[in-house]
Amino acid sequence: MNIDSIRNGVVIDHISAGRGMKLYELLGLDELDVSVAIIKNVVSRKMGKKDIIKIDAELPVNFDLIGYVDPGATVNIIKDGELVEKLDLDMPELLRGVIKCKNPRCISSTEQELEQVFRLTDRKNKVYRCIYCETKAP
Repeated sequence: MNIDSIRNGVVIDHISAGRGMKLYELLGLDELDVSVAIIKNVVSRKMGKKDIIKIDAELPVNFDLIGYVDPGATVNIIKDGELVEKLDLDMPELLRGVIKCKNPRCISSTEQELEQVFRLTDRKNKVYRCIYCETKAP
């Protein structure tokens, strides 16, 4: 298999095996008109197996969403074929506009212009709760 390196873009690395497609969908990468490579189940000394996503374009990436889906992932920013920045992601304290509250009585469900915000309440068990009604995130 030959996947070319990218000149300018983003590489999301160290994605837990099997979570690459979920990130692809949630980040809306299917809607882009650029080259995107998803490499699944790559052998990794550190992780056993991992997924990698390569995006051949400079674009804003939602780091909170990536940290929510897979806190161990890393994001590499590539410019002119060189690594210029490497970010180790963790679970964000606040999630804004990433997930929706499932409580039909929550004010964020009835007021459309109100931003959906969740706070990390239990890091060990990866629990987020709505800041308005305290409902656990789906």
